[in-house]
Amino acid sequence: MIMRGGYTNYGQDVGILMLETHFPRLPGDIGNARTFGFPVMYLTISGASPTRIVKERDSTLLKPFIDGARELEKRGVKAITTSCGFLALWQEELAAAVSIPLFTSSLLQIPFLFRIFGGRGTIGVLTARAQSLTQEHFAQCGANELPIVIAGMDESPEFTRVFLEEANSKEDCTMDTDRVRDELILAAGRLIDEHPDIRAVVLECTNMPPFRKEIANKIGKPVFDIVTLTKFIYSGLIADWRI
Repeated sequence: MIMRGGYTNYGQDVGILMLETHFPRLPGDIGNARTFGFPVMYLTISGASPTRIVKERDSTLLKPFIDGARELEKRGVKAITTSCGFLALWQEELAAAVSIPLFTSSLLQIPFLFRIFGGRGTIGVLTARAQSLTQEHFAQCGANELPIVIAGMDESPEFTRVFLEEANSKEDCTMDTDRVRDELILAAGRLIDEHPDIRAVVLECTNMPPFRKEIANKIGKPVFDIVTLTKFIYSGLIADWRI
């Protein structure tokens, strides 16, 4: 058997473009390597804070993300994802910049989920900041014409403090995990109460998956996120039925 080389190290099939943050990342978070049962390769985009991506939609960061994606491809990864669902805004540009699969956001699952539920009801989205999530984000995911209802963590003080306001601060790197969990469960519960026809919920934010089980138990609906999508893509990359 002849093996082809060309890389310094091997086995890290999924690359992850990371925002530059300092908050804690629990197992289940995209930024905690223990989330996955397979090795991943991280690359941080300098200066890419949640504020610049989520609130400001800073287009000057597109080139650094493209450069980062190309660097991960050069290092030998077979697919690339990101640590922020709001990067869906650049799905087309980023995916076009490399020759391997690149999926920016959990929101890409929405059209698939809508169809497998028979095109009935709505898909719920729980996002870090509802006022920043626009039809442009959904359009990049092919979901802008689908029935979607959104709930945000805009008025959730601990979640907002940790993941948006002080995400790039080294001075306060703490998180009250109980408060974050309770805020997420409350927001998800309200979303279902207001829209009982929801068939499934997608967690936009990559920091929400550590609490997916608690959210699902509260709302009694299937819940999907960036981790479910990453594992799905990985299962196709290595064609192993045991994943």
